[in-house]
Amino acid sequence: MTQPQLADRIFLGGPILTMDAHRPTVEAVAIRDGLILATGSEADVLQHRRPTTIVTGLGDHTLLPGFVDGHGHLSHVAAGLGSVNLSGPPVGAVTDIEGLVAELRRSLKARALPPGGWLLGRGYDPAFLVEGRHPTRGDLDRVSREHPVYITHVSGHLSAANSLALEMAGISAETADPSGGVIRRMAGTSEPDGALEESAMGFFNSGLIPPPTMESAHAQLAEAQRIYAAAGLTTAQEGAMSPGELTNLESAAADGRLFIDVVGYAFWAQARAMLSDRPTGQYSGRFKLGGMKLMLDGSPQGKTAWLTQPYHIAPDGHDADYHGYPAMPDEQAFGLAEMAYTNGWQVIAHCNGDAAADQFLAAIDRAHAAHPGRDPRPVMIHAQTVREDQLDRMVELGMLPSFFASHIYYWGDYHRDSVLGPERASRISPLRSAFARGLRFNLHNDSPVVPPDMLRLVWCAVERRTRSDAVLGGDQAIGVIDALRAITIDAAFAHFEEDRKGSIAPGKLADLVILGADPTRVSPAEIHHIPVVETIKEGVTIHRRG
Repeated sequence: MTQPQLADRIFLGGPILTMDAHRPTVEAVAIRDGLILATGSEADVLQHRRPTTIVTGLGDHTLLPGFVDGHGHLSHVAAGLGSVNLSGPPVGAVTDIEGLVAELRRSLKARALPPGGWLLGRGYDPAFLVEGRHPTRGDLDRVSREHPVYITHVSGHLSAANSLALEMAGISAETADPSGGVIRRMAGTSEPDGALEESAMGFFNSGLIPPPTMESAHAQLAEAQRIYAAAGLTTAQEGAMSPGELTNLESAAADGRLFIDVVGYAFWAQARAMLSDRPTGQYSGRFKLGGMKLMLDGSPQGKTAWLTQPYHIAPDGHDADYHGYPAMPDEQAFGLAEMAYTNGWQVIAHCNGDAAADQFLAAIDRAHAAHPGRDPRPVMIHAQTVREDQLDRMVELGMLPSFFASHIYYWGDYHRDSVLGPERASRISPLRSAFARGLRFNLHNDSPVVPPDMLRLVWCAVERRTRSDAVLGGDQAIGVIDALRAITIDAAFAHFEEDRKGSIAPGKLADLVILGADPTRVSPAEIHHIPVVETIKEGVTIHRRG
């Protein structure tokens, strides 16, 4: 008789949700050498026990596959750790312009920056500032005139700078708006008011702001991974890599400094140089290149997303028929999709507005027709305002939506009252409509836009409650198991990793998370309060709740 292989660790005694459609729950799981060795009844799994096997009784805790990041920016989370947190509650404490200025001043004093040193901030949001507006150069000049001050909007699609920073970037009254971006101006003049939209932020992305030291960058990446692991994530995404970020991630992988897997997508503008001489889809040191990222529009809360119908309330300085704008013309988007298909690169595209979604669908339709017989799995990132007819086209094209469902909580009230109006806002992240069509979708937080809180993300998909506790589009809610699949096996599918991650089944990686309760058995209102007790990557604990 063949002797059973012996396990390094066995889990038993609590709910085990496998996300395996063929065996949704089991009594026990054994792991060996970083892989799932066996699943099934306690009696069967305990046959793999040896004297040194660690047996963990789950009790009231619940075991699931490790969570997979549908879309986010690990490198940006890391870099943001060196910036001043200007977010509003519950992420930060800034609620008005005076508080924002005061927070920047406190940080400037604490950091003891010499004159000329850059002060960076992140996360400000006019939607939740009392004044309801962007900070101006005048506001930031009150922080300092001796230090360049540059702060980014919570979405990452807008920013604001003080006078010294604008001068150093070469932005003046004579500077023209770049294609796909806007330099906001003081009323009645051509003088920049300090706020920048979309591609206009590129003035600050060309080496002007000094990068962190290597030591700081290493520490920030390690801390960012700890933040992800504490949320139950065992796979992260860097969804818009620059060449520098690619170099940093490759270096971390080569040095053994990645303890979670990272899938990187090259930002379209540098994709050819970044991807042409490197294989995609293959891990090396827990890092792999996934493909190319397109950016087709902006932010709905920043009112730069590209819609087919006007915004409910147009932003200051725009007519009532304003509906945002594209990031690039159609032919450029079509050409980039064709380049991706020709090279065998998976393509993912940022599409918040339904007009941007139309552009991506048309681009993929062309590329798909020119390259039949492939499984390219294009992903529409955010897909916040997609219409029913667009979901039908996704089915036809094999396109996967990745829904930014956290918006329902963080900006749902603002979308209803200012951005989209009640009818369109009730359909943001139309999960039920996608589910009804059999679309295989995933969910994401787009960190650092919001923290990588995966159980809040599940709660958003299930409850669809806003900050004011209103239900927004309850008919688009999905069940708990379906939401959990969207952050495990279906997110793994979008990365072409469903054969090795996303469910608890023999032969797959032992990427696991232990939760303090069973999300399928608690009240839906309690899901986002469930603690992550332990996160395990390939059999090794990478987070344990203190």
